[in-house]
Amino acid sequence: MSDKHPTIDDPELGPLTRATTELTDGSVLTHDWYSGTVVIDGAELELMLEGTNPQDVTPLLPRVRETVADLASLRRIASDAVVTNFSNGEPEPHELEDAASDLMLETIEAASDGTIILHLVDSCGEHFPEGYWPAVHLGTGGDVEQVTVES
Repeated sequence: MSDKHPTIDDPELGPLTRATTELTDGSVLTHDWYSGTVVIDGAELELMLEGTNPQDVTPLLPRVRETVADLASLRRIASDAVVTNFSNGEPEPHELEDAASDLMLETIEAASDGTIILHLVDSCGEHFPEGYWPAVHLGTGGDVEQVTVES
């Protein structure tokens, strides 16, 4: 990594680097976020922190650390929010349980305003069409502010 895009070495989250994608023609697209991974309960989770330089990203690190530390409860809050948001009426307990086991956390995104977005994947393919996934937006206070479907 060049000095233009220095790596951020966080003692809890590990190294975070400016995200890039190599295109088929060999050119490299540089994104407006830093990325990294953490391993939680044997699963690798992607981290995305909005910002183009360490000064933008560093203020987001405490919020991401808090999120990672609280994943046990946040995973269930997120899956319940998805089911509740897309149900016609009050969801049945078995629907909440099914979603808790079927919707897997894949990415934790930190927006520049402090919002945390939990990107989930449908591990069984029964809840969302292929290529679509639910995202749960947590406000700075930790409450669910919005549930979206992304593609």
